[in-house]
Amino acid sequence: MLTSRTFLKRTRAGSVLKVVREHYLRDDIPCGAAACPLCPPRPDGGPSVLEERPSGAASSLCPGPHYLLPDTNLLLHQIDILEDPVIKNVIVLQTVLQEVRNRSAPVYKRIRDVIGNPEKHFYSFTNEHHRETYVEQEQGESSNDRNDRAIRVAVKWYNEHLKKMQNEEIQVIFLTNDRNNKEKALEEGITAYTCEEYIKSLIANPDLVDRLACISDEGKEIESGKIIFPEHLPLSKLQQGIKSGIYLQGTYRASRDNYLEATVWVHGDAEENKEIIIQGLKHLNRAVHEDIVAVELLAKDEWVAPSSVVLQDDGQNEDDVEIEEEKENILKTSDNKSMLRPTGKVVGIIKRNWRPFCGMLSKSQIKEARRHLFTPADRRIPRIRIETRQADTLEGQRIIVAIDGWPRNSRYPNGHFVKNLGSAGDKETETEVLLLEHDVPHQPFSQAVLSFLPKMPWSITEKVGVHIADVSHFIRPGNALDEESAKRGTTVYLCEKRIDMVPELLSSNLCSLRSNVDRLAFSCIWEMNHNAEILKTRFTKSVINSKASLTYAEAQMRIDSATMNDDITVSLRGLNKLAKILKKKRIDNGALTLSSPEVRFHMDSETHDPIDLQTKELKETNSMVEEFMLLANVSVAQKIYDEFPEFALLRKHPAPPPSNYDILVKAAKSKNLEIKTDSAKALAESLDKAESPAFPYLNTLLRILTTRCMMQAVYFCSGMDSDFHHYGLASPIYTHFTSPIRRYADIIVHRLLAVAIGADSTYPELTDKHKLSDLCKNLNYRHKMAQYAQRASVAFHTQLFFKTKGVVNEDAYILFVRKNAIVVLIPKYGLEGTVFFEEKDKPTPRLDYNNEVPSLTVEDTTLHVFDKVKVNIMLDASNIQHQKIRMVLVEPKIPGNDVPAQFSTVMSSNSEPEKKKKKLQE
Repeated sequence: MLTSRTFLKRTRAGSVLKVVREHYLRDDIPCGAAACPLCPPRPDGGPSVLEERPSGAASSLCPGPHYLLPDTNLLLHQIDILEDPVIKNVIVLQTVLQEVRNRSAPVYKRIRDVIGNPEKHFYSFTNEHHRETYVEQEQGESSNDRNDRAIRVAVKWYNEHLKKMQNEEIQVIFLTNDRNNKEKALEEGITAYTCEEYIKSLIANPDLVDRLACISDEGKEIESGKIIFPEHLPLSKLQQGIKSGIYLQGTYRASRDNYLEATVWVHGDAEENKEIIIQGLKHLNRAVHEDIVAVELLAKDEWVAPSSVVLQDDGQNEDDVEIEEEKENILKTSDNKSMLRPTGKVVGIIKRNWRPFCGMLSKSQIKEARRHLFTPADRRIPRIRIETRQADTLEGQRIIVAIDGWPRNSRYPNGHFVKNLGSAGDKETETEVLLLEHDVPHQPFSQAVLSFLPKMPWSITEKVGVHIADVSHFIRPGNALDEESAKRGTTVYLCEKRIDMVPELLSSNLCSLRSNVDRLAFSCIWEMNHNAEILKTRFTKSVINSKASLTYAEAQMRIDSATMNDDITVSLRGLNKLAKILKKKRIDNGALTLSSPEVRFHMDSETHDPIDLQTKELKETNSMVEEFMLLANVSVAQKIYDEFPEFALLRKHPAPPPSNYDILVKAAKSKNLEIKTDSAKALAESLDKAESPAFPYLNTLLRILTTRCMMQAVYFCSGMDSDFHHYGLASPIYTHFTSPIRRYADIIVHRLLAVAIGADSTYPELTDKHKLSDLCKNLNYRHKMAQYAQRASVAFHTQLFFKTKGVVNEDAYILFVRKNAIVVLIPKYGLEGTVFFEEKDKPTPRLDYNNEVPSLTVEDTTLHVFDKVKVNIMLDASNIQHQKIRMVLVEPKIPGNDVPAQFSTVMSSNSEPEKKKKKLQE
């Protein structure tokens, strides 16, 4: 049957078009019930989805066999309930799926995953194309009301259809939290319940009630209590205000160090007011990290400077707004007018970017209370109020909680319990937490993905080969393996675990250039003279049979050996000589040589706990390999840009704004040194000259501090940008070609290069600059989150290392000074930490902060950036949610800054027992 849908559409020019679309209706769409004799088999030949005798939890409201049919809002807000293993045999209408897809991509993906799980028995029914369930929109009826009516018509049809089955009658229960929709359903003779009514009727599963989301309209939330926050403006007013320039739209980024401060990174091309400071509870106005918000700029006489105070929300006075206001006054004290920045307030939320959050329950002190505060692992996320009956069970556990809403009269948002991950401190649990918190996809590769791997045993057929593993030969565009690799974006390296971007058969075997076996590769080959000048460049696909697989240490040993002169060793020395020339050329052009301490853990072979912690030592061979990788990346970047000026995937490193260097210039000046920041070359040259014979480590500290001033390097599509320059490498063009096993960007670059040299064919997505630009956004996000996950893993293993050490006394250097703390670096461990001078239940010392020098005077002792100090390092496990490495200043001695009694046993890392232990380990 054919029907048509007519609607009017306004063009950009302002004229009105009448659009007529054909809409096909069928009567052979199956209902999905296994026991139904009336419906034809599924078109795909698969089995029926809904069980003949519905299993699942028994309901006191509906004791008979039944299927569930939720409306759109219930699916959007109660997806955690629907994902629970207890909930089975659910009908998801096409109407509902389409609305969910338009309103929330993450929820849509989750419900599609549930529908795809055969154990859940969720059936997607295409009611919009079924002759008996399709409904036309009536005159004067809103789209929302039409969809609600379509859902009720489908429920009625199902109940009448299932009555015709010969065996026991199965009922369809309509679940909706919409009061009007429920009333209309009941009037039409449909059995309907709210989600809460139905879940509470599952008497054998009382804990499921904890997972109910508490949803209410903002206007109806204020039942009692003092109004704390201003009202959010409606979206229509925000859009008008942004269009007229009254408001600015941007991404809200909460501070890790100060819970009363955030910045909003303004979207768009305007350079002015790119970053806006938000300070104070009411101005933050219930925004959560990564939300898209609308901001109103304050008058210039209300602008503030970025705070130098470290403030953490202890949550002890959760409703005492006066105390919050006292803390806000501390933030606003700045005498230096040059430090003032554009300042604003959040007036509305354009898009919430809430996700499930990992953390721990802070159990209420009130006996038998059901409402408790949840403390997220990420300090940028506010505490969340949840209601649970499992507080005793969940105490000391890592759990997942979702936010439901944030009323104006509540200091914290409301949410609900989602899942228990396991005991806090457990290594597997903590690894799961850091992977979830940094959004690292780490589920096992699906069978659909693995099905695209080559069958083993595998051998090479005739083909041209190269020096970088030819991953793109195995990962073809558009298949499940390619889509999964693109989604993951990068391999994530944790201290004890690697989350691969591609399955192990590729990453550890077929795409690993092992010695003495044939492997497919992609080569960039140069002809060079002895001065490392390139005479000719050639790109080709080839087969490689490597003569040796060497670690950096093994290669270095061969180069340094006075007795080894075999072919491999001689070629290594030749490569090293050329690499040194290449490096000198780069540095002469203005490339930066920066420093960032990396740590290496030595693990116990049985317990897998860290037993030693050292900074990673880089060898000459690291630099040798790096120089040729950089040269290949530059050569490939130029080639793909020459061939595809609009579609090349490149990587750029923007020059930092001058203000980023303020802390570096001031810190160097305090040591009578001058750092020039006019250009990368001027910066590199002044860093080379910044030496102090009496203080040899000073140059390293300056380079570490310079690293903190840098911008993030990003992937981009050449057709969507005009600035290609890589600031750190001083290169006009750059890309990533050399690691396709662990970076998806390199796979795209391989495909572009293969098309450029005629070794492979193109495909539509490869020459679509908008799709490439969207891909780059995901790759940049995945790369950033991988870095954060790696740092979190190092931090967790550092805690494990110091767990059994008692108190360790070490030399440190001051990197930053704050108004109430100093940030120090311990070179021996590559460890950074904060020494606080304000503590609970202790008198606050006299503090005098000087931003210009910069320095902090504590009582009568003045501490400058780069000063050498001694600190005691210990694990502070008093807060199991946020266990942290605690540091206390020992030298210079400051009155009142004593080591707490629980950390009184000091074990220097240079003490005799420690030396004996190290010898034993060696």
